[in-house]
Amino acid sequence: QMQLQESGPGLVKPSQTLSLTCTVSGGFSTTNHYYWSWIRQPPGKGLEWMGAIAYSSSTYYSPSLKSRTSISRDTSKNQFTLQLNSVTPEDTAVYYCARWEPYGMIYDYWGQGTHVTVSS
Repeated sequence: QMQLQESGPGLVKPSQTLSLTCTVSGGFSTTNHYYWSWIRQPPGKGLEWMGAIAYSSSTYYSPSLKSRTSISRDTSKNQFTLQLNSVTPEDTAVYYCARWEPYGMIYDYWGQGTHVTVSS
């Protein structure tokens, strides 16, 4: 059974860089067709797709966040990471990692989410 687990700081100061890691257990394949994604949910708002890294290492970002976002992976550690630069209090949210299965067009595995607060 695949499991995803987010990790990172719960508190980040404004203007700093937020770094989160998603550790995948049960198979982090680079040969299949999955997209490994980051999604967030600010308080009182809906889910916001931030970006993804494909099995091919291609990356895709939300246009609204592209200038501040970077997603990478370390297959030796079964991890992929999110970096969000120049954070503001508006980046306060629960951050999720998830696997996108494009044939079924679903996010079939999710992490439990990690809450990040941006505050001085």
